[in-house]
Amino acid sequence: MPLTRQLGLLAVTALVIGEVIGIGIFLTPAGMARSLGSPFWLLIVWLLMGVMALSGALCYGELAARTPEAGGGYVYLREAYGPGVAFLYGWKCMLVMDPGITAALAVGLASYVGYAFGLAGVPLKLIAIGTILLLAAVNVAGLRLGSGLMQWLTALKLGALGMIAVLALVTQAGQWSNFVPFVAQRAGSDPLPGALAPALVGAFFAFGGWWEISKLAGEAREPARTVPRALAIGVAIITAIYVLTSAVFLYLVPLDRVTSGETFAAQAGEALFGPAGGRVFAGIVIVAVLGSLLGLLMALPRVYYAMARDGVFFKAVGAVHPRFATPARAIAIQAAIASLYVAFFNFNEIIGYFVFVTVLFIGLTVAGLFRIRRRVPAASHSTWGYPVTPVLFLVLVAGLLVLLAGNNPARAALGVGIVALGVPVYLLVFRRSRTLEPVGSDDVDSHRSAHRGG
Repeated sequence: MPLTRQLGLLAVTALVIGEVIGIGIFLTPAGMARSLGSPFWLLIVWLLMGVMALSGALCYGELAARTPEAGGGYVYLREAYGPGVAFLYGWKCMLVMDPGITAALAVGLASYVGYAFGLAGVPLKLIAIGTILLLAAVNVAGLRLGSGLMQWLTALKLGALGMIAVLALVTQAGQWSNFVPFVAQRAGSDPLPGALAPALVGAFFAFGGWWEISKLAGEAREPARTVPRALAIGVAIITAIYVLTSAVFLYLVPLDRVTSGETFAAQAGEALFGPAGGRVFAGIVIVAVLGSLLGLLMALPRVYYAMARDGVFFKAVGAVHPRFATPARAIAIQAAIASLYVAFFNFNEIIGYFVFVTVLFIGLTVAGLFRIRRRVPAASHSTWGYPVTPVLFLVLVAGLLVLLAGNNPARAALGVGIVALGVPVYLLVFRRSRTLEPVGSDDVDSHRSAHRGG
């Protein structure tokens, strides 16, 4: 039983915005502002990362139009480089990155629940695990239910951020003098260009996840039109929101008072709502993280589903629920591993080991567009500005990889090494059982049609 196409442009755009805008916008501006010490350079970093995300989203849009199947980056890597590289991407996603990010967000949500209600210790772990299992059940129960809830959460999230901006200006709770000097760095900030490294890494974290929505292409209506447009619209809206939100935070809290992300948000909340401001902001963060978690549990399991359908993962995971038409077993795998991470591990360090290799795979995916275009030039949707757009993205990715590797080479090497452990697993267990052969000079569309027919 195949997945059904139920998602329109509004739903997919809401998924892009809802998954990306999570806890990052409440935590990263503080570190970025403290490192850069300049409103101008903070704006430049947000715009630069917005350009990077938009150029990457445009490329992913064409890849989604060419291969409108569930699985996203896994499918595009399979079409460009063959099943071996695609398997390593799925291996990385399934074992560490996907459950690690899910667990991190769930614990972040639980910590804000604990702040609002005075809870600590084991109850917070139970709240985190319960949230993961509840949202996984929502996604198993139906894509329409999950996407509908996501649209409501996204609307609440954007409404809350808009309310903060409007209230800040109407009540004149801040000071415009906080933006002066606009370009010059404050005393105590890191010197340029060194200050750009942590700021760009923080901005990347805040933008992280836009590439995940392409994994739902197999369930989007008219995916060749819907997914590219939703990615471009969603990333553009996210960039504008991040610039506006950071500006409001700086309007409310001067740079010389910025210490950590949590205190930055609390200070902004107190400036707007008085002593209860911390709890108000906790509520906003909870809504934001719920949307991100829902999107992650909706999009990410499609990789394991696609792997199973290709024969490079256990066949049972490729089954679609007969009643709800969702990849229920794939969703259950992500929820179960994420719950174990919450219960037993310090997953923040684990995620740190895999940021480098995740960026590497994203760059490899966009580079694969050149390989696919050489084989099949025609497409129902073409990347705007090609070839400048993918080249620009790859240049920015290369710069980010250099910054990440230079900042912590041991983590980067360990992440690459653990992914490499997937090579013998693929060769010994799944290579002979796969249902796809590497794509050579054959037409991609013919290859894909044969796969569906088989």
